[in-house]
Amino acid sequence: MIEKELGFNAAEMGMIFSAFFIGYALFNFIGGWASDKVGPKTVFLIAALLWSVFCGLTGLVTGLWTMLIVRVLFGMAEGPVSAAGNKIINNWISRKESATAIGIFSAGSPLGGAVSGPIVGLLALSLGWRPAFGIIFLFGLVWVLLWYFIVSDKPTMSKRLAPEERIDFENHEDVILSDDGRATPSLGYYMKQPMVWATTLAFFSYNYILFFFLTWFPSYLNHSLHLDIKEISIATVIPWVIGAIGMVLGGVCSDVIYRITGNALLSRRLILGVCLAGAAVCVAVSGTVSTIGSAITLMSVSLFLLYLTGPIYWAVIQDVVHKDKVGSVGGAMHGLANISGIIGPLVTGFIVQFSGKYDYAFYLAGAIAIVSSLLVFVFVKSKGFKANESQSCVH
Repeated sequence: MIEKELGFNAAEMGMIFSAFFIGYALFNFIGGWASDKVGPKTVFLIAALLWSVFCGLTGLVTGLWTMLIVRVLFGMAEGPVSAAGNKIINNWISRKESATAIGIFSAGSPLGGAVSGPIVGLLALSLGWRPAFGIIFLFGLVWVLLWYFIVSDKPTMSKRLAPEERIDFENHEDVILSDDGRATPSLGYYMKQPMVWATTLAFFSYNYILFFFLTWFPSYLNHSLHLDIKEISIATVIPWVIGAIGMVLGGVCSDVIYRITGNALLSRRLILGVCLAGAAVCVAVSGTVSTIGSAITLMSVSLFLLYLTGPIYWAVIQDVVHKDKVGSVGGAMHGLANISGIIGPLVTGFIVQFSGKYDYAFYLAGAIAIVSSLLVFVFVKSKGFKANESQSCVH
C-alpha cells in the first residue's frame, strides 16, 4: 500500500527496509552500554517513548528521503530494547532459568507480529496507512506509562517485594565462566573471544533470515503468489504464532538440557547448531515452491526452528560474561548481528530488481545460516575460553 502510493520500486524498498537497521544496529551498542551505566528501566522507557513518536511520524512521510530519515530514527529508538531487556533478566533471574526467561521476553516480538499484522492491515484498509501509524503511536504511549509504574531495575529496588524475597534474589547464581573474584574484564577483552564471535555470527544469520521474512516475504507472497494485503495479513499470522511458541520452547529446552547435563554451553550449542541448520534448509526450499500452502508451511517451520534459537544468543552472553558487562557485551553482539538488517534487505532488493525473482535471495539466506551453524559447533564451548586476562577456565 505504501509502496504503491509513494511509487517506490524494489531497490528503493530495499533501501527503506535497510534504513531502519542503520539506526537500530548503532543503538544496540549504545543501549547496551547505557543499560550497564544508568539502568535498563530508564533506557527501555526512553526507547519506547521515542519508538512511539517516530512510529507516529511515519504516517507523515511524503517521499523516499523523508521515509529514509524516519526509518533511521525509528531504528535508533528500537535499538536499545533487547539489550536493556536482557540486562533486566540478568538482574532478576537465576542462570538456570535465564534462557526460559529470555524466551518468554523475546516471544513478544513474533507474538506482536501475529497480533499486529491483521490489526494494522485492517486499519490500513479501513482508515488508510497514515492513520494506522497514528493509532500505534497512542498504544505506545499507554505502554510507556505502564512500564514506568510497574518495572524496577533490580529486585532490591522493587517496592512490590517483601524483604525476604529481595534477599533470595540477591543470592542467585552468577556467571559460570568469567567471575573468579578478579577485576571485571573489559568489553574489548570479551570481543576478542572466538565464542563471542561465533555467537555473534550465528545471531547475524538468525537476523538475516528473520529480517528477510519481515521485510520481503510479504512482497514475495504478493508478487510471486498473488496474495492481496488482506490475505497476506491473515496468512502470516500462523507463522508468527508458531514462532512465539518456538521462542519460549527454545529457552525451556535449553534450560532443561542444562539442568540434566550440568553443562550450560552444551545445552546452548545443541539448540543453536541443530535449529539453525534446520531453519537454513527450510528457508532455502521456500524459494522453490509454487503454492501458497507450501510457502506458508515452510515459513512456519523455518520461523519455529529459528525462534527456538532466539533466547540462546543472550543466554550464552549471560553464561560467560561478568554481570557488570552483560549489557555492553550483549549490546555489542546485538549491534554487530543487526548489520544483517542493513545488508540483507538491501541485497534482497537488488537481487529481486535485477533478476526479477526471489529464488537466489532464499538460497543466500539459507547458506549464511548453514555456515553459522558449523561455527557454533566448533566454537561455543568452554574449552579454551579465558575467564579473564590472567586465567583460563575449562568447564
